[in-house]
Amino acid sequence: MQASHSASLRQSGILLKLLGTAAIGIAAMIFAVNHAKAADLSSKDKSFMTDAAQAGRTEVNASKIALEKNRSPAVKDFAEAMVGDHTTVGDDLAKLAASKNVKLPDGPSTMQKAKIAVLSKLDGATFDQQYAKTIGVSAHEDAVKLFKDAAANATDPDVKQFAAKTLPTLQHHLEMAKRLKTATDSEK
Repeated sequence: MQASHSASLRQSGILLKLLGTAAIGIAAMIFAVNHAKAADLSSKDKSFMTDAAQAGRTEVNASKIALEKNRSPAVKDFAEAMVGDHTTVGDDLAKLAASKNVKLPDGPSTMQKAKIAVLSKLDGATFDQQYAKTIGVSAHEDAVKLFKDAAANATDPDVKQFAAKTLPTLQHHLEMAKRLKTATDSEK
């Protein structure tokens, strides 16, 4: 009886070792697959994702300030649209980045933060005009260029599709921004 109990314990021990080895192997394969996803993504595609995340955060952060400081109802309407649309795009980008094992920045770049800081010190018509010019027109011109390039040249099909799907919205924002700039330029 003791011999059969001893054999049973030995078999259990061997089984546990095999299961442990299999678990380590599976974990290593999962790590390798996730690492390969990030490694397979070109540096240009990763850079696009980073730049797009920072641009979106800039739009949202600056537009939240515009919701507090605007003097013009047109600025308020534009800012509300920017917060909503860029938050949605940012969420979609975050999902894409997670699927590619890419860590996105959680805020604007240093230069973008400086622009937001300067903007936040302005008031009245001057604020509205600068918001329309820098966040409305200039930032959207940059975003359209960034997304056009990725839609045409990204090597990862998911990144390329994301850029192509988002581009029309950004082009629409740019047209809205140009109209807003014309309206705010006439403010005194």
